[in-house]
Amino acid sequence: MYDEMVTSPYEGVVQDILVNKNGRIYEWEPLFLIKGEKDQLYSVKAQITGEVQSLEVQRGDSVIPGMVLAYVREEISLGMKE
Repeated sequence: MYDEMVTSPYEGVVQDILVNKNGRIYEWEPLFLIKGEKDQLYSVKAQITGEVQSLEVQRGDSVIPGMVLAYVREEISLGMKE
């Protein structure tokens, strides 16, 4: 297990945070909603399964592409049988 960054692919304002610190997330689950230009609403989805270690933004914060939104402790499943 190790920490991964969830970054914004969009420029805009954090409209909503759909997860909580220490909450469990699953791959492809929506984590954040970002309002872009012309009031377009974008969803930032998890690329990994794990536990949210920290949230680095709040509702109303401005974000740019590449900005860290959260850190997640990734859960790695190797699919090995004992």
